[in-house]
Amino acid sequence: MFKYHIHRAAVIGSGTMGAAVAAHLANAGIPVVLLDIIPKDAPAGNKEARNKIVRDGWEKCLKSKPANLMAADLKTLVRIGNLEDDFTLLSDADWIIEAIIEDLKIKQALMAKIDQVRKPGAIVSTNTSGIPVKEIAQNCSREFKRHFLGTHFFNPPRYLKLLEVIPTAETSRDVINFICHFGEFRLGKGIVLCKDTPNFIANRLAFGTAAFGMNFILENNYTVDEVDALTGPLMGHPKTATFRLIDLVGVDVWEHVGKNLAPAIPHDKLAQKYLAAEKPARLIHTMVEKGWLGNKTKVGFYKEIQSEGKKEFWPLDLAKVEHIPPTKPKFDSVGKAKDIESLGERLKVILGESDRGAQLIQALTYQGFQYASLLLPEIADSPKPIDDAARWGFMHEAGPFETWDLLGVADVQTKMKSLGYPPARWVEQMLKSGCTSFYQYKNGGKVGVYDVVKEKYVKLKKPSGMVFLNELRGTRKVIKENTGATLFDIGDEVALVEFHTKMNALDDDIMDMLIDAMDRTEQDFVGLVVGNEGENFSAGANLFMLVVGAQQGMWDKLEASVRKLQDLNMRMRYFPKPVVVTPAGLTLGGGCEVTMHAPRVVAAAETYIGLVELGAGVIPAGGGTKEIIRRVINPAMRVENAEVQMFLQRAFLQIGQAKVATSAEEARGMEILSPSDRVVLNREHLLSEAKQEVLHMNAHGYRAPAPELIYASGRDMLNALRIGAWSFREGRYITEYDHFVASKLAYVMCGGELTRPQWVSEQYILDLEREAILSLFGEERTQARMWSLLQTGKPLRN
Repeated sequence: MFKYHIHRAAVIGSGTMGAAVAAHLANAGIPVVLLDIIPKDAPAGNKEARNKIVRDGWEKCLKSKPANLMAADLKTLVRIGNLEDDFTLLSDADWIIEAIIEDLKIKQALMAKIDQVRKPGAIVSTNTSGIPVKEIAQNCSREFKRHFLGTHFFNPPRYLKLLEVIPTAETSRDVINFICHFGEFRLGKGIVLCKDTPNFIANRLAFGTAAFGMNFILENNYTVDEVDALTGPLMGHPKTATFRLIDLVGVDVWEHVGKNLAPAIPHDKLAQKYLAAEKPARLIHTMVEKGWLGNKTKVGFYKEIQSEGKKEFWPLDLAKVEHIPPTKPKFDSVGKAKDIESLGERLKVILGESDRGAQLIQALTYQGFQYASLLLPEIADSPKPIDDAARWGFMHEAGPFETWDLLGVADVQTKMKSLGYPPARWVEQMLKSGCTSFYQYKNGGKVGVYDVVKEKYVKLKKPSGMVFLNELRGTRKVIKENTGATLFDIGDEVALVEFHTKMNALDDDIMDMLIDAMDRTEQDFVGLVVGNEGENFSAGANLFMLVVGAQQGMWDKLEASVRKLQDLNMRMRYFPKPVVVTPAGLTLGGGCEVTMHAPRVVAAAETYIGLVELGAGVIPAGGGTKEIIRRVINPAMRVENAEVQMFLQRAFLQIGQAKVATSAEEARGMEILSPSDRVVLNREHLLSEAKQEVLHMNAHGYRAPAPELIYASGRDMLNALRIGAWSFREGRYITEYDHFVASKLAYVMCGGELTRPQWVSEQYILDLEREAILSLFGEERTQARMWSLLQTGKPLRN
């Protein structure tokens, strides 16, 4: 139990970072005060004018894409004000975060003022990205310093998991432990505890290697198109690759960080060499002078061009400093490697090639390894903080030392030396001591890491009570497995079903495992979790199986498959013991239907969920249409004299437009999640929280709900929907075939041609769902839509 709590927070500075941090605190349900300076010419007493800077910053944050808030309604948790009229509001805050201009004297002056108003025990932190944390609070009281530290968020904080925590020598250990715990468990962050060294860990690593990369690119005449084709997913990096990332960060920010970093690390000879390189400095400075700052000015290393009515992004010619039409560079090495799924095996292939593409990846990979090794033990004692920072801060598939392990440490070291990128001496010493990798592994998971200071492996600490499926594979905890799913015993008499098909698409193997899991749970367990540790919960049904079955006329098999999904969903809905489903990432179509039938959902905050079947030319038929009626229309129609039309229209459009919630909280507003369902911000904690939810439900005497009737609107409302769909078609908002499929949906949602509204059984609607989808399977245009999704990943508007 911690003696600290955070019920209210304050953020000072409403720029891009400060406002986004305030938004993420709101995502976690924490009321926030957001303050900024007043304009110089703002008259006294005119609050609107005096709040202009903070209001503009907050409104810009609200309009940002991708969205900083997980649901629009959460904005009510943020109150704006200014640093003169509202400064005393800070006295109510349990955590005050400073995110103002990177100027030491200004920060010191602000901290001195905060010291005068903060309540005893309130934690204060700085979001500085480079100023020594210890210097910012040096003029404050001893009690202040005990509650002061650095908390460096990465932008955008909703999406980037990394939170660097930088204590000073005077920070209380209780404060450090509390902020690390709060950041991980409440804000969903990956915590990297940093030494108070220049630029901490992530940015020190990033700019040290990027300075080399930029110089190598310019010296060897690579193009923007070539570099971004090579340095994205091929290397295990995001699609933003190199130059799109700089445009996202801001070319001016890039220049600013480089200029500030160089004088702060005079001892770092390798970084100094490239930070001082003339060609990159001249190019970046020229772009800043031209106002080509990246995404925020809509021109940087890429420029948006309208060409023949189409949007194109023209890359910068790095020699001429002018934008040119895009090209599609091709390299033989890329052709050989791009379809290999494993990062290690993919890199082994491309690093073994010799064309220009391979040469760039060799240089960036080996220099990256070299620089990362030279940073130890200055910025961290072991490789783990560096790898965590690279994955969580820059969304890399693996950090430099993790990647090095995949390739083989000894072999790579030899190659690095031969190409002029010798690693730090400790790497060779580690290998000579018999430690052949940076991490120790067991069952595919890391259990230890090499500590450079202690010169030996140290055990990795893990929170107690956590569920990690990789640790259970190959043990007696595996109850049963097939090609599509595995059933685990995750302890405390709780079972778990994990999907592991491609994109976790639902097929017979998964459905069979779910049925068997419920059979076993009735006898041997107190409850069941349905979830996985993959990127996506489930992208829906196996379309290939469905379209092939339709084209071969396997109608009995298709009917049995649809009925099977309906039956297992209904069994789960009325199961006598707790069943908790854990959606995360893409949870579409059938994946959404499974989720909606769970007695309880524990969802990852970043869950993108919806009934998207109309894009494939069918309707939700695993109980999804029935559930939307039950959740949207039923509650309204229990009110005396209620009119159904507006609720029916809402439900019809949600399915008909294939709407997808962009967060779990947004899904709650769409009635896909219920008020009792939980949202977890840290994806790694999802299965553990779901297990605890099963135990909680069992301990409090869970019982299944009573069967519920469904409101069927009948013939008159069916005609109203048909008219609405016809008008959309006539207005060319939808195609003729969209209209055809929408008419099938309308028929099911109204309960068919009933002469009057009435309450019907769930099975009545399920039978209509099944009849409709089977008829649509037989349509050539539905089959064409399915093949388009399978072959291109894009819906066909035929």
